[in-house]
Amino acid sequence: MSSRNWITGSTENYSESIARAAAAISSCEAILIGAGAGMSTSAGMEYGGETFERYFSDFARKYDVHDMYVGGYAPFESLEETWGFWSRLIKLERYDIPAGAPYLKLRELVDGMNYFVLTTNVDHQFQKAGFDKKRLFYTQGDYGLWQCSKPCHIKTYDNREAIMQMAAQQVGMEIPSSLLPKCPICGAPMCMNLRLNSDFVEDDGWRAANRRYSEFVHANAQSKIVYLELGIGSNTPGIIKYPFWQLAAANTKATYICANQGECICPAVMGSRAVLVDGDITQALDDISHVIGQATA
Repeated sequence: MSSRNWITGSTENYSESIARAAAAISSCEAILIGAGAGMSTSAGMEYGGETFERYFSDFARKYDVHDMYVGGYAPFESLEETWGFWSRLIKLERYDIPAGAPYLKLRELVDGMNYFVLTTNVDHQFQKAGFDKKRLFYTQGDYGLWQCSKPCHIKTYDNREAIMQMAAQQVGMEIPSSLLPKCPICGAPMCMNLRLNSDFVEDDGWRAANRRYSEFVHANAQSKIVYLELGIGSNTPGIIKYPFWQLAAANTKATYICANQGECICPAVMGSRAVLVDGDITQALDDISHVIGQATA
């Protein structure tokens, strides 16, 4: 596709983008938020670097891996070792790390508004920040849930207590065999409820959230709505980015806002109804809130 069919954040300066984003959000009837990995990156959550070395240096040495994402695919020697790695990861990313700044700023920004959140993140940051659970659809799963690995039935299970025991009772890189999670129905090993393949379980909670998301999209399809995309990269654009483009293009009253560091693009057909904020998400949300606050003071 020719580059002439795309626009980027370079078409206007940062301050202009922030001002237009603030104007659109403050006057909209609804706001649909799509959030990806860049949101948690802005919150300071990292899968590699110093954090990985601090918590996973033994796995790094043994398997020559340098971040949690790649580490999860290491050829572990046993299920005990597999859960030694995963229990550390889940305890850290899902249970220990508090809500990050961009999530708290966003919740404050949309407080009292007609909003809904679609996210590919699995770290529970939106819930920690106090977002209404019935306004959230975390479509790719949750570090806090596991499922039967077969799967023999369509149900997920909270793993907090078990994960804490695994992390506390590890010896070296392994958990005790007695703590290996097994399906209560068929006895097969449990696995994370993450969309890694076609075995991903879409349980009652997932389907209910999907239904609420669809209802929100339908109810606001022709309203004065803002499609706010935060931290969506090129890994899974078909879940949030492309649908948001299509929804915004089909509604002349809609505004599409993309905030992301170095990855702001959209179809040129949106013209002035697109606002591209190329910068740190936390700073962008803070600046948008500041402009709105000044306007209403």
